[in-house]
Amino acid sequence: MAGPSPVLSRHGAVAAAGPDAGVAWHYGDPTAEQRALERHGAFVDLSHYGVVTVSGPDRLSWLNSITSQELTGLGVRESTETLVLSPHGHIEHAAGVVDDGETTWLITEGSHAGDLTAWLTRMKFMMQVEIADVTDQWAVIGEPVDAEGGDDEPITWRDPWPRTLPGGTRYGLPDDEHPGSERPWRLVLVPRASLPDAVAAREAAGWRLAGTWASEALRIAAWRPRLATEVDHKTIPHELDWLRTAVHLHKGCYRGQETVARVHNMGRPPRRLVMAHLDGSGHLIPERGAEVSADERVVGAVTSVARHHLLGPIALAVIKRSAPTDVDLLVACEGGDVAAGQEVVVPGEGVSVDRPAPRGPVARGLTPR
Repeated sequence: MAGPSPVLSRHGAVAAAGPDAGVAWHYGDPTAEQRALERHGAFVDLSHYGVVTVSGPDRLSWLNSITSQELTGLGVRESTETLVLSPHGHIEHAAGVVDDGETTWLITEGSHAGDLTAWLTRMKFMMQVEIADVTDQWAVIGEPVDAEGGDDEPITWRDPWPRTLPGGTRYGLPDDEHPGSERPWRLVLVPRASLPDAVAAREAAGWRLAGTWASEALRIAAWRPRLATEVDHKTIPHELDWLRTAVHLHKGCYRGQETVARVHNMGRPPRRLVMAHLDGSGHLIPERGAEVSADERVVGAVTSVARHHLLGPIALAVIKRSAPTDVDLLVACEGGDVAAGQEVVVPGEGVSVDRPAPRGPVARGLTPR
């Protein structure tokens, strides 16, 4: 894992904590940064992310055989994402994937890069592949651009969310109705030693530097799952609607495939992701891991939380499938419980997969702030 970003030393930078430690949470004006990012006029230092490379002639066929995505036909500079699952189908690793014709680049959480490299090395056997954790050599910049990297650009991973990729399926809304369709996003790799120069060049071009407060708020509003936050030791892809972009249901065998197929054929995962619109009138914001209750019983926990510049305080939570979809939630918070209108991401029992409901806080009488 790389050390703190050199950009953290600039005036006004406030360090992020938790899974984003090492980069800036904001640079003094998080609301303006978030608006600029949403207007496609800002970028984010994500140099705490991890980068793993796989080279050699067998790289794509080998990765295809051990992860959840179909990778054998991946084109040069074409982006996708894949998961490493346990034998029981639980998510162990997640990575953005892009190939440059000679090397496959895997972008993941910085805290997972070492373990992912070690696991891939153990799975190498006699295959012609070379695996390396190059996090100390390469830094990541996030930018709101909906395009693959061009031939004259650095290695770039375009986030496929929420497009339902070939071989995938969805539990939630159609792609064109999904709130994530309004969030273009890609990750650009730059040599770590050149990160300050890359930041300066973007600022000179008129882009504003934003912190992870901004990028996380827009991610949560887009219902985009993240390995460092939404995943625990028993998470399966279905619970987060991650079959859209990271799982191919019709490819050959890989570890965890039996669980993926069985749960998909049954029609419902044991838990489901929701977005919670938190009542901000009391100025109480829950912590990640806060208990979520419905009908006076604990049904799950908050996984991500942020203040959105339009929606107010919002959160993602993973709750039991059986939790009703048509009631307000209560989220535990120091100082008292906070009411939350739930927006269905993955349907619960008795809710159509094609048309999950209800949508939005207004359906439950909570007005976005």
